[in-house]
Amino acid sequence: MDWCYRSDFCDELIGPRGGPRVAARRVWKYLRSLDRHELVERREACEIAALVAGITFRVYHDEGSADRAMPFDLIPRIISLREWERTRAGLEQRVTALNLFIDDLYGDQKIVADGVFPADVLAGSVNFREQCRGVRPRYGVWAHICGSDLVRDADGTLYVLEDNLRVPSGVSYMLENRQVMKKVFPELFEDIDILPVDDYPARLFDTLASLSPRPADYPVVVVLTPGMFNSAYFEHAWLAQQMGVELVEGRDLIVDDHDCVFMRTIHGFEQVDVIYRRIDDAFLDPDAFREDSLLGVKGLMRAWRAGRVGLANAPGAGVADDKVVYSYVPDIIRYYLDQDPLVPNVPTWRCSIRSELDHVLANIDQLVVKPANESGGYGMLIGPHATRKERDRFKKLIKADPRNYIAQPTLAISTCPTLVGAQVAPRHVDLRPFILSGDQQYVTTGGLTRVAMRAGSLVVNSSQGGGSKDTWIVDTNGEAG
Repeated sequence: MDWCYRSDFCDELIGPRGGPRVAARRVWKYLRSLDRHELVERREACEIAALVAGITFRVYHDEGSADRAMPFDLIPRIISLREWERTRAGLEQRVTALNLFIDDLYGDQKIVADGVFPADVLAGSVNFREQCRGVRPRYGVWAHICGSDLVRDADGTLYVLEDNLRVPSGVSYMLENRQVMKKVFPELFEDIDILPVDDYPARLFDTLASLSPRPADYPVVVVLTPGMFNSAYFEHAWLAQQMGVELVEGRDLIVDDHDCVFMRTIHGFEQVDVIYRRIDDAFLDPDAFREDSLLGVKGLMRAWRAGRVGLANAPGAGVADDKVVYSYVPDIIRYYLDQDPLVPNVPTWRCSIRSELDHVLANIDQLVVKPANESGGYGMLIGPHATRKERDRFKKLIKADPRNYIAQPTLAISTCPTLVGAQVAPRHVDLRPFILSGDQQYVTTGGLTRVAMRAGSLVVNSSQGGGSKDTWIVDTNGEAG
């Protein structure tokens, strides 16, 4: 197939001179050897494989909700092992510092006392949980599973766009994407040295097991889900199945008078050692948070504070999952680790600072404005693509609550070749690697590459119509070029 592929942005597979990057050469050569009919057939095979696997996500709208298949593109995103090793080290550094930061905030708050992190920013945090003060989780780790979103700018620099430390999702799609590609392109996995991702469920179980308060070779671990109507329910069920643990809802668990957690089973009650919770803090325990919650477990916070059960991620970890806090992460790294960040932040203006607020209001047509705690692409303004009415509305929102907003430049986010219809066209992408922290750290080899399926769109979130690709970390074995 003769592809006339061209991108006006930094491209993940194609270099500035129009040829494939070193790590992508063999893949590019193989894909171009397929004619248009063969390529479309392979895509249909990918769609069937994904459908059989049941890869879906739930979208909520005014009329209700619906399960949708995750759009999948068969042209992989490829990263060289050399670049990935630098990125992995930067992610480990970042999550280490963030866990030290969270631990400090619920302890002595030295970073606040030393004037590195403003007290008013902490006071305005909607995710700081007073109920967690004085708790010291095992290993000092609060965010056991983190998904940090990475984007590449026009000059090739890789930035951290945001950190997801509450209940990050998407890893099941990363793993299923790999299985789909292996079924559809088995010959490529024989010819190219692609680093595996299949060990993630085992790594996740080991991380969770390390949090057990009871010494045991095989502690009782469960995945706590809000239920089948949650947008990520597929992932909750899939991960529980892959780890060989029980998927439970709040009604399946009770806390006894000795602050131990038990699970109802057909054989009676069984003590639970670790809970991988996929429920937001507010709904986790009606005794500690929202009294009207029907999703959580009464007394769960009491059991956790008493050290009778491990919770991942720990309640309160979301204090660092805040886009205003994000802007301080370089300072947080320097404060706790005495190191410069290995992977930089996107330049960010804090609307809570008067001079930066004035800059944002004066240049809102050029900036991306984000609320501090929204996710999924909701509640943000992309200035260059917004109408004057939308920009004026956001100015009012920002002025009314400046602590709740940050702004960033509109990056020329990198693209990746994507099969659109029967043509190959550039589409913008980001990358969400997953970092596990317990008795040791682990970073997925690559991550979930999300794709903005609409031409020109910068929004990659599945809830906004985005899709995904398999991400290949390729060892080029010293190939020149």
